[in-house]
This record gives sequence, structure tokens and C-alpha cells, in this order.
Amino acid sequence: MILPPNRSSALFVAIVLGVLSVATVSSAQNPPSPPPRPDDASPPPRPGDAPPPPRAGDRAPPPKPGSGGRELTESSLSNQGAYSVTGEVWADNWFKLYINGAPLIEDSVPITTERSFNAERFAFQTDFPMTIAFEFRDFMENSTGLEYVGTRRQQMGDGGAIAQFRDVATGKLLAATGSDWRCITVQSAPQDRSCERESNPATSLANCAETLTPVSGDWMTPGFDDSAWSGATVHSASAVRPKGGYDQVKWDPAAKLIWGPDLQKDNIVYCRITVGG
Repeated sequence: MILPPNRSSALFVAIVLGVLSVATVSSAQNPPSPPPRPDDASPPPRPGDAPPPPRAGDRAPPPKPGSGGRELTESSLSNQGAYSVTGEVWADNWFKLYINGAPLIEDSVPITTERSFNAERFAFQTDFPMTIAFEFRDFMENSTGLEYVGTRRQQMGDGGAIAQFRDVATGKLLAATGSDWRCITVQSAPQDRSCERESNPATSLANCAETLTPVSGDWMTPGFDDSAWSGATVHSASAVRPKGGYDQVKWDPAAKLIWGPDLQKDNIVYCRITVGG
């Protein structure tokens, strides 16, 4: 059948409009992905920028030379006891831990390591009551308490420590460092901050002198009387400036950063507490 010209034109227009309508609906249902824009890409890092945060599944980078070691060291200790406990400790710079009078563990990074900031997580067996006793030490190059001696960075160091202990079976917090711990400063130096400016600092100088407090050799045992010791001094995170493993531990709100009264002068501190009954 041959249509008149005017009807043939109308039919052609209707067919074209129908095809366009179908194409429009299809595009609305399945819109094409927009081309990538230049600003979608991450800008290149600028000098001095911090590295990007690690993504899930990324492996932790190896420690930088001079960083003092791994930030978090985990271990399982072989000892005797009816209960399984997990301990977590961060100290600036070093600790040795006794449980019920017996040495259990010490910082895996030696005290002689410069900037040895790291945390320790360890599992062990124990009986209750449990006496927890710490020897904490800040790094000092000699008995004046100074570090970087003989360089332009010669200065007093500063300490700080935090610890918590949990029952493995129940997850219950058994102990956490705080003002209820009993502590004593065993070595303090220098006598005066002006020692930092001495060209040859030595304890024979009045401003560089050390103060030593004798302590009985059984100070870490359950039967030791610590009533003459002071309560631990709690220090803020802004004062201690913890780093190197501190953030890799989920600290209970009850766990506080403790030390002797003076973060800079107190270089060797003993702290203890007995829990359970």
C-alpha cells in the first residue's frame, strides 16, 4: 500500500520519535559511568606530609633505623600458676616485671637503646593473691640523668609507664596502673636543670648530683611492707607524650600513666600492688 505524501511523512516522524523515546528510557535506567575527572586522583604527597594511614590488610612497615625496635612485642611465657593472665605494658624507656617475687619478663628492647619506645603484650600463669612489682627506668647516659651528653642535644630525659592485666578466661580487668599503686624513686638526677648546660656533666658537681634511696632487696616479694612508699603519681598523656606502641594497645579507662613525682628527674622508680585474695 502506498500512502499519500502527507501521511507518509507523519508516519516517519512517529517512528523516529518512538525510537528516541526508547533510547531515552534505556539511558535513564542504565546511565553510563562518567569519565574520571583529573581531580579524582589523589594529589601527589608534598614534602613534609605525613604518610597515608594503613589500609585494612596492609602489613606494618619495618621499624626505622634507630627507632628502638618493634612497637608491639607479643609473647607467651612458660611459668606455673592456676590462672591465665594477659599483661600489657608500655614504658619510657624500660621495665622489669616481677610476679609474686619472681622475675617474669623485662622489656625486649635494652635500656641502652636510644629512644626505645615500645609496648609488650604477654600471657602467663599465676596464682592469687598476685603481687605485681615493676622496676621502671628512664634512659640516662650516666648517673647525672642526662642524655646526648657532649652534643648540642644534651638534656634531661623524661619517663612514664602504664600497665594493665586481664584474666584470660573472663576478660576481667585484674589490675591497672593508677594512684593506688605504691611507688618509690630509687635514683633521681640531676639536682638542678642547669646541669644540662655543663660542658662536662658529672655527679661531683652540685647541680648534677644524684639522689639515691636504698631499698630492701626483697622489695618485689608479697611479704614486703610498702606502707612507707608513696602513692604513684599519675601524669597526663600530654606530659608523658607516649608513642612507639602505646596506641597499639586498647587501654582500659582505669589504666593511667604513672611515674615518680618528677617525670624528668626521677630515673629509676619501683612500683607495686597486690590483687586478689
